[in-house]
Amino acid sequence: MPDQGYPAGCDEERVRKVTEHYDAQTEDEEAAEIEDAMEQEGITWMAVPTALVDKVRSFIAREQGGASSK
Repeated sequence: MPDQGYPAGCDEERVRKVTEHYDAQTEDEEAAEIEDAMEQEGITWMAVPTALVDKVRSFIAREQGGASSK
């Protein structure tokens, strides 16, 4: 049974590994990762008002057939 505090496919070990990865990155590595992500096809980057973030996340989850994060 998955931990109740983590999304499907995620657990404490995965969170720890992801946190360690990003904590160990240099600023240059971080910038390169962001630049690479921005060049991916089929992805659009945009600013979303903070007050609407939860609604946007819920909409994306519904469109992808998943459950809302909140």
